[in-house]
Amino acid sequence: MIELDGIRAVVTDIEGTTSSLSFVKDVLFPYARRFIPAFVQDHEAQLSGLRGEIEAMLGQQNLSSAEMVRILLQWMDEDRKITPLKSLQGMVWKTGYESGELQSHVYEDAVRGLRKWHASGLRLCVYSSGSVPAQKLLFAHTASGDLLPLFSGYFDTTTGPKLESASYARIAGSLELPARSIVFLSDHTGETRAAAAAGLQTIVLARAGIEANTREFPIARSFDEIVLKGPV
Repeated sequence: MIELDGIRAVVTDIEGTTSSLSFVKDVLFPYARRFIPAFVQDHEAQLSGLRGEIEAMLGQQNLSSAEMVRILLQWMDEDRKITPLKSLQGMVWKTGYESGELQSHVYEDAVRGLRKWHASGLRLCVYSSGSVPAQKLLFAHTASGDLLPLFSGYFDTTTGPKLESASYARIAGSLELPARSIVFLSDHTGETRAAAAAGLQTIVLARAGIEANTREFPIARSFDEIVLKGPV
């Protein structure tokens, strides 16, 4: 059991932390890859701003829809954490959730932990490489119902890369809380290392079948092993 005192907010990762790696990698990503080409073709006007972002990043102009699709799929294959790609994935997933084709996975222990911490008065936030709209879609369409009312903040790549400590300092500043009063939960030790460098408390989630090769941080197998206490 891991006990932390003086906690006022929880910031959690999604993939491998609240939700299974397989759901993201084997369900969400293939769904986006399958439907991105048609979505880009069918929503050219709606995507003009996003097209402009990609052109600026590449230093090119007047990208065709076919070129845009090729670049987006290449970025997906390379697992790039690029904001325009994450934004478009979120748009595509929205159609899947609304049609009922997609239902997100959230571990039962994560649901219990999040509900318990929310009821105790802790602020709950998400920090994921997926866009904020995609985060909200995931937590709104779970087998346990709509979990959005539990959260009060969402952060994505527009805050900064998850492997940079400055991103976590920005989150603490946004929450207007001392860094030490925030705990960050993730399955990625590089992320917890960056968060710890910014002064946050950290816990590594190492679920069944996942080995956490670190002695730097407390390790939990589930949210049930985590006890968070607020300021005295």
